[in-house]
Amino acid sequence: MKFINYLESITGIGIYPMISFMIFFLFFLAVSIYLLKAGRRHFDAVAQIPLEQNQNDFNYEKE
Repeated sequence: MKFINYLESITGIGIYPMISFMIFFLFFLAVSIYLLKAGRRHFDAVAQIPLEQNQNDFNYEKE
C-alpha cells in the first residue's frame, strides 16, 4: 500500500497543508514589512558593524 493511501485515510488531514502555508505566508509577510520599515540608515549601520573597531577586541599587534 502506498504512503498516499495512508494519508487519505486520516480524517481532517487536509488542514495541515493549509496551516503550514499560513505559517510560511505570515513569516514572509512579517519579514517583508520589517525590511520595508527598517530604512536605509539601519542597513547601512548594520553593514558597518564588522568594520568597526571595538575596545573589547583583542589586538594581537601590540603584543
